[in-house]
Amino acid sequence: MIKTGAEIREAFLKFFESKGHRIVSSSSLIPHNDPTLLFSNAGMNQFKDLFLGAEKRDYTRATTAQKCLRISGKHNDLENVGVTARHHTFFEMMGNFSFGDYFKKEVIPFAWEFITEVIKLDKARLWVTVFEEDDEAADLWHNLTGIPKERIVRLGAKDNFWAMGDTGPCGPCSEIHYYLGDNPEKQTAEDLKRDDGSFLEIWNLVFMQFNRASDGTMTPLPKPSVDTGMGLERVASILQGYKANYDCDLLRDIITTCEELSGFKYDGSSYEERDLKTDLAYARDVAMRVIADHSRAIAFLIADGVQPSSDGRGYVLRRLIRRAVRHGRVLGFKEPFLIKTTATVIKLMGHHFPELIEQKDLIYRLVLAEEKKFQETLESGLAILQKEVEKLKSGELFSGETAFLLHDTYGFPLDLTEDALKAYGCHVDLPAFERAMAKQKNRSREDRKSQDLVFQATTITAQAGKFVGYETLECNAKVTQVIFDEGRSDANEGETVSLLFDATPFYAESGGQVGDQGVIKFQNISLQVIDTQKIQGKHHLHICKVVSGKVTNDILGQSAFLQVEIKRRQQIMANHSATHLLQAALRKVLGTHVKQSGSKVDDKVLRFDYSHFEQPTQEQLYQVQQLVNEEIRRNEEVTKTVMSLAEAQKTGAMAFFGEKYGNEVRVVTMGDFSKELCGGTHVNRTGDIGMFLVSSDSGVSAGVRRIECMAGEAALNKVLAERVERAELSSKLKGEPDQLSEKVEQLFEHCKDLEKEVGTLKSKLASNAANELGDEVKVSPSGLKVVASTVDAPDVETLRSMVDRIRLKIGSGVVALATNQGSNTMLVVGVTSDLVKTVSAGTLVKEAAKVADGKGGGRPDFAQAGGLNSDKITLAFNKIMELVP
Repeated sequence: MIKTGAEIREAFLKFFESKGHRIVSSSSLIPHNDPTLLFSNAGMNQFKDLFLGAEKRDYTRATTAQKCLRISGKHNDLENVGVTARHHTFFEMMGNFSFGDYFKKEVIPFAWEFITEVIKLDKARLWVTVFEEDDEAADLWHNLTGIPKERIVRLGAKDNFWAMGDTGPCGPCSEIHYYLGDNPEKQTAEDLKRDDGSFLEIWNLVFMQFNRASDGTMTPLPKPSVDTGMGLERVASILQGYKANYDCDLLRDIITTCEELSGFKYDGSSYEERDLKTDLAYARDVAMRVIADHSRAIAFLIADGVQPSSDGRGYVLRRLIRRAVRHGRVLGFKEPFLIKTTATVIKLMGHHFPELIEQKDLIYRLVLAEEKKFQETLESGLAILQKEVEKLKSGELFSGETAFLLHDTYGFPLDLTEDALKAYGCHVDLPAFERAMAKQKNRSREDRKSQDLVFQATTITAQAGKFVGYETLECNAKVTQVIFDEGRSDANEGETVSLLFDATPFYAESGGQVGDQGVIKFQNISLQVIDTQKIQGKHHLHICKVVSGKVTNDILGQSAFLQVEIKRRQQIMANHSATHLLQAALRKVLGTHVKQSGSKVDDKVLRFDYSHFEQPTQEQLYQVQQLVNEEIRRNEEVTKTVMSLAEAQKTGAMAFFGEKYGNEVRVVTMGDFSKELCGGTHVNRTGDIGMFLVSSDSGVSAGVRRIECMAGEAALNKVLAERVERAELSSKLKGEPDQLSEKVEQLFEHCKDLEKEVGTLKSKLASNAANELGDEVKVSPSGLKVVASTVDAPDVETLRSMVDRIRLKIGSGVVALATNQGSNTMLVVGVTSDLVKTVSAGTLVKEAAKVADGKGGGRPDFAQAGGLNSDKITLAFNKIMELVP
């Protein structure tokens, strides 16, 4: 019998495969080439272009089990997570899709067959809803499945009409509901409409039937399509006999891990919201559910390449980690625990989502580092929160300014602060928080004005020009648009102007590679291209300085000669190709968890950010350089092949961080060593790189390192310069270059011998000076011996040694010595052991330092001070004589 989450997922995919559907792997949680989405939140996301007709594939039917995250925009379920029985951030959406192939009369029987014959849900508990005007769907449901008409409920557009946006594809939908109540005899359409909790929606069938225009009119689509979505967790809870998703096997094992770690038993018998402050058992239940949900989201986000940061997707991940940690405190967790709950996630789901297993080391290291980092500030933040809460009067709002302080200084997202405040029964003053946030944003905006290098172009009216820079570095092309600096209608010598052409060999900055430079020549105008930028993702904007002539709009449509600076491009290509070899080498030496987190490639150096948690050893960096240079010497052909994204992924090609890929991608292959998806420019053979060197490696943030390297001519010049420097050093040390290490070692040994000799001389000088000073004893009113003097001591150690010698000589008494060390005047005071109960060296030096504008302290027998005014040393000595009894 099909029961577990894994069995349900497998049965769903195999069922639709038997109906002619292509099983398509879940896409990443990071949407491909869709700036409208922060995360994939539905099964249809990866098929959006297919539904819009902008893409064609070799199949018209598909089925998936899509990983989804709803935590932003209209699908923000964060506040309800752990409180209700079925709200999640992360969940799986199973679906079947038709891209103009079949429609209502096929999909309705498919759905009915799967739920009644494959997973065998009780027909007596099944209901469906349809759009109130969709007579066709209502008739098909009754005629093709036999479901009684009274169980087919018509609802309005709010519930049963779907749209991709304000315009575009849209259509009615039909939902399948399951009755959860104890008495099937009492289920009614009214209860379903009222949404009283006795019914659970398990499957939504969307019929993309119309195209809606901006004026609201809808016309039938020539090829209607189907998009369905079934929540795996919901179906699993039904088949396993539970009313809450958290009790099904996809989540319960993570809760069990929380039980084992905390020693608390999970109840989970009620989902009615209670008082978190007084009902500790309920608070622990909520905490376990939040941790179970967030652990899944955290593991999958990291596996898909997201890392904690202060903005964007990385900030969402950081919020989830911190929210889970905050709830962990309810369970008494003082030490990192997410490494164990995410391990349970990987064990549960890694068989179907292999990326979890592939990236498990990265997941463990990232959550551990981030959790430790947050624990450092959590105590301080919660202490501030509690202190502020204690000041509040009944019904008073928590200060918005303090909430912003917690957010800005202690890393507490607003929702985390609100979560913590629930236990105290109070809320944040949101308007005040927003005002504080707005002030910061205004400050940041002002700071950016002078730093903003993003080209603010006018509306682009030209068609995108053809890029020919892979094949050639020069061409003739026609001007399609001229963009002058703001307020200008021309550009003279020395001024800047930006141009678009119908074709160009100039590579526009993208994927970490800088834009090309070069020259553009008209009949009477000469321009220097100082940068090339990509605008709106497709236009190559040539930012130019006028060398001679005058540029006006008259050049529109004119032909020009465009030429890229060859030597610069060649060096950029060498560095870019070296970047590919570098990533492959890092993965071989450090581990397959290494992934690119950013890069910059220009003609001088290459900078590569990568995921790793500790500083590589010099031996590891040496191995990386050896591997890369070995591939260079192999002189393998660098092939660039255009293929479909799906085909490229099947070949194992790696994607570069931050790059957007279309349906067709360019795969750059270097022998059997490296295979990347990349639109950048590259050498033809690895030997063209010349050579490769690592310059430095440093940490950027938790789990991310930055390696800076050079290749080609720059690397050669570096080696030659170091050889010259080595020869010069060898000459100064009177040896050969290959003896340099030996000569330096000899020099070190000689320095050590000299230091010992100097130390011996210092000791003798201190001994002689101490003997002389020991004869210069003053006597206090009570008869105690006191030696107080300024001496010439090279360091504080010598000064201390002198104090010890004088104490030994006088037998009983107080010794105070001062010395000038550059701009700092030091004072050291020693008291013999027989006097420490009546005279404290720490007190003496502290008070003496005060009158000489310094600070000091120490033990009763020995203390020192620094920063004294040398002109007031006499006052300091007088103070000591005054204090000695």
